[in-house]
Amino acid sequence: MSTAAAPATDGNAEPIIRLTNVHKWYGEYHALDGVTLQVKRGERVVICGPSGSGKSTLIRCINRLEDHQRGHIHVNGIELNNESKNVVAVRREVGMVFQQFNLFPHLTVLENLVLGPMWVRKIRRPEAEARAMHFLSRVRIPDQAHKYPGQLSGGQQQRVAIARSLCMQPQVMLFDEPTSALDPEMINEVLDVMTELASEGMTMICVTHEMGFARKVADTVVFMDKGQVIEVAPPSEFFTRPQSERTQLFLKQVMTH
Repeated sequence: MSTAAAPATDGNAEPIIRLTNVHKWYGEYHALDGVTLQVKRGERVVICGPSGSGKSTLIRCINRLEDHQRGHIHVNGIELNNESKNVVAVRREVGMVFQQFNLFPHLTVLENLVLGPMWVRKIRRPEAEARAMHFLSRVRIPDQAHKYPGQLSGGQQQRVAIARSLCMQPQVMLFDEPTSALDPEMINEVLDVMTELASEGMTMICVTHEMGFARKVADTVVFMDKGQVIEVAPPSEFFTRPQSERTQLFLKQVMTH
């Protein structure tokens, strides 16, 4: 079973992300089983589901961190395939924030942020530093610019990781369980930053177990199980009138914890 998401805004706009009958195997394990999904420009999509349902694999395929074996993935009109120039073009426009922060520990926060714009976007250092400071202010930690990642809390490191992606000025932001490695008291500071980004119209796909965030921020909630998209709905319907029994069971479990 596969389902296409409803448009968030302009129903006539070309989707910025389009997956069509996408399959992915790890050996015998069928991680993605015929996934079809569309994301409109400016849409905020939250993907949820039990562990092992294919959520992280799905968003990792969107910027070719994982390759799919069947079906088609288009990002901003470019098909992701074995053409390296297509992969490079897509990665220039898609930012990704991981569970782990993936910061260079031997570089300061500022140095972590200027690398991408200077090397990939060919921006001069003064402009790259100005952009870095702008986005560090956006995530509310400009005073941490000259510290090393190891001197920061987990929540601060994740906000640095978000700022680093924003420095590339992507058209799409992907978040793979961005709060799962954080202590409970640090989760909200990261979710608050993501909520601000969403309010400014950034196209976002977020894999998360934070159902409160999904209710507040998402235009569309996607429920996955066993490599398939089971249900796609706006939060108002997803949380109050889930159609699938598998969705109902999942919500009953997560809402009681």
